[in-house]
Amino acid sequence: MTRKMNLSFAGAAILQALAHNYRYGFDIMDVTGLPSGTVYPALRRLEQAGLVLSKWEEEDTARKDQRPARKYYELTNGGRETLYEAVARYRRLGRAITKSAKGAKPSRA
Repeated sequence: MTRKMNLSFAGAAILQALAHNYRYGFDIMDVTGLPSGTVYPALRRLEQAGLVLSKWEEEDTARKDQRPARKYYELTNGGRETLYEAVARYRRLGRAITKSAKGAKPSRA
């Protein structure tokens, strides 16, 4: 079940990374520039909201690559819809700010 939520900028960035096939925490951190203290708690919240699914990779695969097992994430259909809504909301905000800035008088600081 997907819970309706307004995404923070960080949440939207994480879903956008997942939509572009970045699948595990360190990859998401690299592409978004967000720290682990933001990414991992957000992934947990997104999963609890039904926007993301996770699955641990096979231990044998990780062992062959001589690294710890990775937890892979993917968007659900609800996650894709929520991302689409968030992107549209941020675009509207950007247009409103641009429109407002064009009509504003420069400040004389």
